[in-house]
Amino acid sequence: MPYPTIMHRTDTSSTSSVLLIIIVVLTFPLWFGLGIGLIGAAVGIIGALIGVMATIITLPFKLLFGWGHWGWDGFHHFNSLGLIVLIIIAAMIVKKKNG
Repeated sequence: MPYPTIMHRTDTSSTSSVLLIIIVVLTFPLWFGLGIGLIGAAVGIIGALIGVMATIITLPFKLLFGWGHWGWDGFHHFNSLGLIVLIIIAAMIVKKKNG
């Protein structure tokens, strides 16, 4: 059985290296795009969490004192605290009639 020569091993190694380089070059845009997309998703999730935290902190103040604009044209100058009081009064009336 003849032994492989050093030249033969070098040819196989260089062929594998060239093939690997071609595969990496051809698939680089896919991997680069995937990486950028994952980074963008992480930034979006962090931004959404910051938005949720800001909403949780400011929501009670908007409900009680009417700060901010809810987009309700009929309630534009109406304090949300008044709406909450009306809901509580309506609930008390319904409870009184039932029991």
